[in-house]
Amino acid sequence: MADLALGFWTDGPTKSAIVDFVGRVTAEGGPDYVAPDDRVAVFDNDGTLWCEKPAYIQLDFLVRRFAEQAKVDPSLADKQPYKAALSGDLAWIGDAVTMHYQGDDSRLKELVGSIGAAHANMSVEDHAARVNAFFAEATHPTLGRPYLQCTYAPMVELLKYLEANRFTNYIASGGGRDFMRPITGPSYGVPPERVIGSSVGMSYSESDGGGHVLIGDTIDVFDDGPEKPIRIWNRIGRRPILAAGNSNGDVPMLCYTGAHGGPALRLLVLHDDAEREFDYTAGAEQSLEYAKKYDWTVVSMKSDWTTVFV
Repeated sequence: MADLALGFWTDGPTKSAIVDFVGRVTAEGGPDYVAPDDRVAVFDNDGTLWCEKPAYIQLDFLVRRFAEQAKVDPSLADKQPYKAALSGDLAWIGDAVTMHYQGDDSRLKELVGSIGAAHANMSVEDHAARVNAFFAEATHPTLGRPYLQCTYAPMVELLKYLEANRFTNYIASGGGRDFMRPITGPSYGVPPERVIGSSVGMSYSESDGGGHVLIGDTIDVFDDGPEKPIRIWNRIGRRPILAAGNSNGDVPMLCYTGAHGGPALRLLVLHDDAEREFDYTAGAEQSLEYAKKYDWTVVSMKSDWTTVFV
């Protein structure tokens, strides 16, 4: 096992569970040894690797686009989510996702259609440029720090620790795949080909001997809940042995982790630190019940992390 200190983790049961697990699966000849090719780890993104309150970071990106669209087409101004975007009401949009995790999709239906149309007919390269421009200037509305500095230092450290021990890390998120891809490399050390997320349909066009992939106007996959393990298998072709999440939408992914009777580590990040981040369990009620029932490892921000942000 590579000796890489988890300095942002408090010494205690949670840190020990991680170190002990990695030690067992990397000990050649041991009963829980896992070959490097099968050391697959999957991580949710929002609320697991970076901040998701008071609204998802991608929603801020989308709100700016919705407002831009509504200014071009005033007929959208009285419709949601464009109305919320024009007024800066991030809470309405953020609540739509929280309500989804609690079984109410009434707002999500309005939101999903608009997301599909937000960047229709734009090339994937132009979209990536917009994402990079957003991160170059946008800051968190309450923490007062650039969004790229809202990643959780202990989780980024964990990704590096796993990589040093010959794990292959993937992101499996409900967030937009093409929103995450431009920044997962510099932020987490996870290259774009290892990002699994929600996506819109796409099309191909040619002009003057050149080809272009264009963004469509409808949601192709919403990578959440039961869709996560399906997408993980479709993309990786291996069952993960470690998974980390924070919400009800991550329960199927966590349940899918580890073959029956084989080694597995399931981490559930608990937001319980109002002083350094936020304190909430809305949208995580079911996952906390599962963690208690099936003895998952709950990561307390307050107790298990010496720092949250760098």
